[in-house]
Amino acid sequence: MPHELSYLSTPDSLPKVGNAERAARGLEHWREAADRLDDPDLARFAHDLAADPFGKALLEAVFSNSPFLTQCILNDILALREFLTNGPEALLHGALREALEDAAFSRERETCMAILRRARRRAALAVALADLAGGWSLVQVTEALSDFADAAVDAALSHLLLRARERGDIELADETRPTKDCGLVVLAMGKLGARELNYSSDIDLIVIHDLDRARYRGRKDVHDFFVRITRDMVRILEDRTRDGYVARVDLRLRPDPSAMPVAISISAAETYYESLGQNWERAAMIKARACAGDLALGREFLSVLRPFVWRKHLDFWAIQDVHSIKRQIHANRGGSTVTVAGHDIKVGRGGIREIEFYAQTQQLIWGGRDPDLRAPRTVDALNALAGAGHVSREDADALIAAYTYLRRLEHRLQMVNDQQTQTLPEDEQSLGEIAAFMGHDDARAFSHELLQYLHTVEDRYAGLFEEAPSLSGSGNLVFTGGEADPETVKTLARLGFNDGERVFHIVANWHRGRYRAMRSRRTREILTELVPTLLEALGRTANPDAALAKFDEFVAGLPAGVQLFSMLYQNPRLLDLLAQIVGAAPALADHLGRKPGLLEAVLTPGFFEAVPDREALREDLEQLLQDARDFEDVLDIARRWTGDRKFQVGVHMLEAGHDIDETGRALSDIAEVVLACLWPRVLAEFAALHGELPPPGMAVVALGKLGGRELTISSDLDLVLLAETDPDAQQSDGRKPLEPGRYFTRLAQRFINAITAMTAEGRLYDVDMRLRPQGEGGQLVATLAGYRKYYESDAWVWEHMALTRARAVVGGAEFRGRIDDAVREILTRPREPGALLAAVHDMRQRIAKEHPARSDWHVKYIRGGLIDLEFLAQTLQLQYAHAHPGVLAQGTQDAFSALADEGILTPQRAEFLISATRLMRRVQGLLRLMAGSAFDEATAPEGLKAQLAAACGCADFEALRERVLATAEQVHHIFRELIEDPAAAAAPDENQGENSKESRT
Repeated sequence: MPHELSYLSTPDSLPKVGNAERAARGLEHWREAADRLDDPDLARFAHDLAADPFGKALLEAVFSNSPFLTQCILNDILALREFLTNGPEALLHGALREALEDAAFSRERETCMAILRRARRRAALAVALADLAGGWSLVQVTEALSDFADAAVDAALSHLLLRARERGDIELADETRPTKDCGLVVLAMGKLGARELNYSSDIDLIVIHDLDRARYRGRKDVHDFFVRITRDMVRILEDRTRDGYVARVDLRLRPDPSAMPVAISISAAETYYESLGQNWERAAMIKARACAGDLALGREFLSVLRPFVWRKHLDFWAIQDVHSIKRQIHANRGGSTVTVAGHDIKVGRGGIREIEFYAQTQQLIWGGRDPDLRAPRTVDALNALAGAGHVSREDADALIAAYTYLRRLEHRLQMVNDQQTQTLPEDEQSLGEIAAFMGHDDARAFSHELLQYLHTVEDRYAGLFEEAPSLSGSGNLVFTGGEADPETVKTLARLGFNDGERVFHIVANWHRGRYRAMRSRRTREILTELVPTLLEALGRTANPDAALAKFDEFVAGLPAGVQLFSMLYQNPRLLDLLAQIVGAAPALADHLGRKPGLLEAVLTPGFFEAVPDREALREDLEQLLQDARDFEDVLDIARRWTGDRKFQVGVHMLEAGHDIDETGRALSDIAEVVLACLWPRVLAEFAALHGELPPPGMAVVALGKLGGRELTISSDLDLVLLAETDPDAQQSDGRKPLEPGRYFTRLAQRFINAITAMTAEGRLYDVDMRLRPQGEGGQLVATLAGYRKYYESDAWVWEHMALTRARAVVGGAEFRGRIDDAVREILTRPREPGALLAAVHDMRQRIAKEHPARSDWHVKYIRGGLIDLEFLAQTLQLQYAHAHPGVLAQGTQDAFSALADEGILTPQRAEFLISATRLMRRVQGLLRLMAGSAFDEATAPEGLKAQLAAACGCADFEALRERVLATAEQVHHIFRELIEDPAAAAAPDENQGENSKESRT
């Protein structure tokens, strides 16, 4: 054996040859590289090494298993000789010297980067060969990797500070040690923080700066200066050049990484951890260490955080939160079916993270009272926990053995191509090569050994979960750290979410206290327990991703969270309902976001019973209005009450698939009651200034859906205002009297404004007054005599049709009675059937042209849809009311029933039309509740379609489509039979069309 090989022990310590072809090719390239050397001694060393059996075995072990190390050796034969001659320590120390001296004090950034990359290659080579030759333990390997990372970070920062000093931006306390007392410290987290870095790991860093310590002299903001320094430091370390890279840097473990800058002031960091820090961040801080920059500042900062990390007295919710984090991870005991090929030995079952988590959770619970348990290194922590009796010695030893093996395997995986990977290859050949790299003859022996360790970890880890039921269902649901847990993303996909990464970041932001409601530690700890159940509930909605986004909006608007989340935690049914609301009813979700206390009302007895009748509703609202302090308070109370009652009806619709007749009645009663209760208060407010006029005064006539008692959640109100007073009255009797015309107009404006004005509680209703005489061009308030005259001479057929739904809902009883009598009188006048049918037919054709149905689900406008059904009911009433006044009824379904009672329709046909109207109204009402104003079948989630079908009593969405289309086709057939065909066969052309004289009446 040549002298240079004296460092190595025996060939048995080397890995097996994993790829003979690669080994032979590597030896050939080695000899070619030796022949090109200018140094005769180095060339002789290279040839002698390849000729020596042991030297050849070393080269083959490297060449066959690691293309990355192959290139390192071929490009730096001198480094290999130094390693074999003086040992890995000498080679590593040389690399550290290059970083700390040559790179740090280089003049140009490109020079600094090149030196650091060369030093990194030498350090990587020294560590890898010491590991492969069996000369170093796992602790020595990870400490050496950590030492170089520390040196590289400090060198990059030193270089940047020296250049900043040259520009006059900063003064340095010691130019020979640029980072000393510089006011900026780099904290190492994770494996680097514990000095157990892996071979090709990211380095997790947090950068803190103290403005009072920094001697900043620049013109720009000092915060911006340190942010720029940090970003430049990261580029020096991770930018890939022809020389490679130094380290990938991850800054996402800093407080609230999506909101905070990459360099954080010490005051902002302290405030965050003291007020918003989470238990997983406490676990992360166990490994925190000042690794570069102002080390004294780092030690002071970590000393300040010690009470945050190590609590002497953990309250119940803090302990519960730690256990909740554990229970969100799916754990198996007794040996799961882990497949070696493709297994992730870091985050997969039985992997490295489970061992780390096992130790850290116990440290968090017990370390506050026992400083001996605060060891950052995983192996040291397990030994300490065993020594204190919190973990059995047997379990600790088993986990330490597994940890050592898995970390060694992790290094081998990363040495192959210098990639940050912990995943075993899936193909048989590559798996066999990894087996050889681990010293096995074949993949079967390797797999057997690995599975023993994985199951050992899995069994011990699952033991942590025995004290409480799992929170994870069939997979991980973990939302800690700066990046999404891969197993959690898979679980979210199984729950129905399409964008698991986005879900992770939304939930992680809740835990970071981004919203006002989440700033309480107690709230966030309850949330940890609640989130898995919440996500499962949202996953059952029609569109889980959209439901979560809506829930996020809901959370963002909450003023506080403890009470609400405690209530949800104690009432799982309430959580399911909330998920259903945000997932299926955007309008309800918006209202709930403004009034989260409504959820509590759901728990009160009677909430899910039918909405009370009109009189009971009126008593309820009147009682609330008695507490109003002024008119503005009246408006707000009316809006709150109406919104709450509509919310109740909406929940009924979601929960019960709702009876559309009951829903329409309830929503119409709510609207009538609030109008009736507002009216006298508007009148009193108006009369305080302008006085009153002799009765009967003003009345409100409801038409459209309110008139027919068929309101939906989003309906506006079709209203007409009529007024009448003593003919001799000249003006009102107030301080500012008004003549009757102006009096009623201004009173009407005040009343409409009371309904439509936007207050802090929102808008009560939108109001449509285009059904008044002359439409938008007519007077706001008409007299009853003028109203009657208009319908006798000037009204169009469509206005007579609309009048079939008219009901006087507000005003004096005697005046309302006369209005209803006048409406009945107008509707029972005889009409010429041909002109009537021709006008209706012409109107329907115009509507079809101007408002074509956008899809089969635009049930208002499709042929055979709601317009055809309403036109049928209204036309038949106008046609037959003269001879059969009993056909008059405001509601469409009531009209069909009345037409059957009077013998105009057969019972079978009436029953079909009633059923068709109910179906179309149900589809329309549900779509408005679930999808808002627009429903696009092409983009609608399958869950929404299924929910819509189920609510309409159909097996699936296609079955509902078939039912809607078949129903519409039959309705259209009836429409043609009763209206279109008779219209076509009616009077000559001059009598047809809505513009004919007869069509007006």
